[in-house]
Amino acid sequence: MQAESDDSGDDCPAVPPTSGQGGGCRNLEIQSTLRTLGSKVEDLNTCNDLIVKHGSALQRSLSELEGIRVGADMGEKMRQVTERATLFRITSNAMINACRDFLSLAQNHGKRWQKALQVERDQRIRLEETLEQLAKQHNHLERAFRGATVLPSSFSGVPGKGDASDEDDDNEFFDAMEDPAEFITVPADPKYHRLFSSPQPLELEPVRQRRTRIPDKPNYYLNLWSIMKNCIGKELSKIPMPVNFNEPLSMLQRLSEDLEYYELLDKAAKCQSSLEQMCYVAAFTISSYSTTVHRTGKPFNPLLGETFELDRLRDCGYRSLCEQVSHHPPAAAHHAVSEKGWTLRQEITLASKFRGKYLSIMPLGSIQCLFDKSNNHYSWKKVTTTVHNIIVGKLWIDQSGEIDVVNHKTGDRCHLKFAPYSYFSRDVPRKVTGVVTDKDGKAHYVLSGTWDEKMEFSRVMQSSKGENGTEGKQRTVYQTLKAKEIWRKNPLPEGAENMYFFSSLALTLNDPEEGVAPTDSRRRPDQRLMEDGRWDEANAEKQRLEEKQRTVRREREREAVKASSPEEGTHPDNYQAMWFEKLDDPVSGETLHVYKGGYWEAKDQGSWDVCPDIF
Repeated sequence: MQAESDDSGDDCPAVPPTSGQGGGCRNLEIQSTLRTLGSKVEDLNTCNDLIVKHGSALQRSLSELEGIRVGADMGEKMRQVTERATLFRITSNAMINACRDFLSLAQNHGKRWQKALQVERDQRIRLEETLEQLAKQHNHLERAFRGATVLPSSFSGVPGKGDASDEDDDNEFFDAMEDPAEFITVPADPKYHRLFSSPQPLELEPVRQRRTRIPDKPNYYLNLWSIMKNCIGKELSKIPMPVNFNEPLSMLQRLSEDLEYYELLDKAAKCQSSLEQMCYVAAFTISSYSTTVHRTGKPFNPLLGETFELDRLRDCGYRSLCEQVSHHPPAAAHHAVSEKGWTLRQEITLASKFRGKYLSIMPLGSIQCLFDKSNNHYSWKKVTTTVHNIIVGKLWIDQSGEIDVVNHKTGDRCHLKFAPYSYFSRDVPRKVTGVVTDKDGKAHYVLSGTWDEKMEFSRVMQSSKGENGTEGKQRTVYQTLKAKEIWRKNPLPEGAENMYFFSSLALTLNDPEEGVAPTDSRRRPDQRLMEDGRWDEANAEKQRLEEKQRTVRREREREAVKASSPEEGTHPDNYQAMWFEKLDDPVSGETLHVYKGGYWEAKDQGSWDVCPDIF
């Protein structure tokens, strides 16, 4: 056995060598180590053969010893048994020593390889950071050069001849990069560039710095029971509620918060296996509940026609649009598309009931995720949210129910179970478990964790039926590999308890932005007044907006009645959404509002003539 060295003792120098020297040194070290490990394996095989041989001989001698009579042969047989037992002990000791040597050698080289791998990762991170800086500098220099030298005709969408070589350089740069969207965006279409009225040179545009704080929540006292005592059993969306129970975000913005862990879908888009992809989609489904654990405030009910855009194309490679497509029942449609090759769409209708001690919120509707590369089409629904201690005690939120994430192309399925909180349960609170199966029902992965902290997944090697559970059902026992973490919740920003327990993403959602539609939630006056701490003014403004919406609806119903004949029997409210249309999905067989296009083009042109005046 080779002499052992300390954990940091590498055969190669500690200073990172050049690529040629480092590659040759590592190759020689790996070949030498593999030869050493191979010889140790041969020793183990030899010891194993000897143990089998001497063990069989010892067994035969013991059998013969039992069959002989006491006499002259007894001494000879005892000597043979003792001799073979000694050989067996010696061989066993040799086997133990060989195993110990192999284990020690493997552990020693394992630490060295782990350190070498960490060095490679650090070098890769440094290289990515360098490339990112170079890419940003290249982008800024190019834009500054074009703004200072190109003719005005370049703003009309016709590139000059001098730009051809630049575009070729851009294409070569993108081909050399693994993930260009993370580092740089150099669009070929001039409509993505900001137009300037003056012919002055373009200034360099830094990455937008988004806000990290909002005004602290005021401590206003309000008697909750005086409002809620007459609302037991009623639909929550039909109850006029003061902003004191709200948080300064609309339901459309809360829906957009589902994209906080968009990286899970980015990773899912890269998966070669649909079963592994299913694990990431399931983790994304669970992660959407992590922001609700302390969020006891009620979001603003969106006005009909209200929209919310979340344009993170430059930062994160995706952008999304939400629109309130129905008011009774309240329904919101959501569409998000990513440069990484996935599309998320959902239509959610909230049904809620106040039961006296708790409030149940049942999201109705479907969520779908489509991947461009594999054409996998997933769909699932949301679980029930329960707000406890409405009247007395501290408010707390629980998620309970079951979700089936279905891949309609392959037939794969992930069954997730959100365990309801129980005072007498020995399980961890907010527990979630799941099993990923193929179309034949065979389990391939299991997921476990909590919806407010983290999730892990393990590959199933073997399954068997176990003992009966508490409900009399036979449990399935899965033999799995070591669990790996697939998702972990981001920590809340400092002082979140004074800012409605908003996450870092939630803090930016109501940040005013230029160029958004006049129907965007950021422009909603009562919500803005509440965020600024002017709650009395916000309540008055909220009543004005709701009355305006009711007036517009009554007028729309009157016009619909005039335009339709009595025998047609049409619904008096014929409202049509601006950016979404209702379609039947042939894959999932569900009916939902799907984005029909036009919003981002209208934003680029700054033309919002089709938007109604809702604020």
